[in-house]
Amino acid sequence: MQSVTIIGVGTHLPGKPIDNKKIQEKFNVNAEWIDLVIGNETRHLVMDLDTGEVNSTLADICALASAQALDKAQIDPEEIDFVVMGTATPDHLMPATVNFVCEKLGINNVPTYQLQSGCAGAMQALDIGTVLLRSGQYTTGLIIGGDVCAKYIDLSQDFSGLSSSELINYALFGDGAGAAVLTNEDSEGMEILHTLNRCEGLNREPGQELNWLGSAAIKYDDVQPLREEYKAIETEVPRMARETTTELLAKAGWDENNVDYFMTPQLAGLMTDKIIDYMALPHEKSVNCVAVSGNNGNALPFLQLKMLSEKLQKGQTAIGVAIESSKWIKGGIVLQGV
Repeated sequence: MQSVTIIGVGTHLPGKPIDNKKIQEKFNVNAEWIDLVIGNETRHLVMDLDTGEVNSTLADICALASAQALDKAQIDPEEIDFVVMGTATPDHLMPATVNFVCEKLGINNVPTYQLQSGCAGAMQALDIGTVLLRSGQYTTGLIIGGDVCAKYIDLSQDFSGLSSSELINYALFGDGAGAAVLTNEDSEGMEILHTLNRCEGLNREPGQELNWLGSAAIKYDDVQPLREEYKAIETEVPRMARETTTELLAKAGWDENNVDYFMTPQLAGLMTDKIIDYMALPHEKSVNCVAVSGNNGNALPFLQLKMLSEKLQKGQTAIGVAIESSKWIKGGIVLQGV
């Protein structure tokens, strides 16, 4: 089987970190409650919460993350053979945001793919990139993931009238982007040994819905922009994460003692800790960032990959898992330092 290696990872978090006191001030979400129930300390947004100005698009921050990944990989944009991007919040329904990212990078005349998905979209994009490179048809690919919340934030609304299921989202989510350069040529980096990408949503109600409402100024009295079935997520995500990890270990022929690092699902700081405990994993082996980055969807696995790339030594191993509650999707990756 053709080997595939991650040779460069880049990330971008827009603006300065936004703490819980600022979230309380702007969105009427109690800062102490965020600390005790959510566990996220900070997050980043493309919007200035004081002025309401949106300073970057999704394409902007994805291009910055991609440029960083290309620089790390010492690859020029014209050497990229294809681009795959995962996002739940494209800048437009059409044209696809991935093509604006390519334009900003100077990439042209290559296949581009955009996946509409939540955080598992990053794993889906890595899966597709790995399959394309193992086909032998291409040599080098750019894989991108990112999300922004700006179109769902209307600072003029009365947040005191919102339900707790709506307010929680302002504490959970943030903006960000990540990218990775993959190649099937012999290289140093993180070799992708296995990937996993599977929807298990047959006859199951979605655990999360993100509705496309266009402008935040348009009001839909009967539609909630973002709905989270938090209790279902709290029950199902740890179970699915353990199942995915078990399956990836079987693919690799390992047990947990053979794994040096685990990238676990990243809904929120306290939820991540619960998942680690549920899976009986050593906390010191966990690669986590959501408590300080906020849940920025498709960017999160790339933020974890960047942290991992700075830790993983030659011969060391890692397993990454992303669980998407929208229609219950399992995503995973098995890596080894080379």
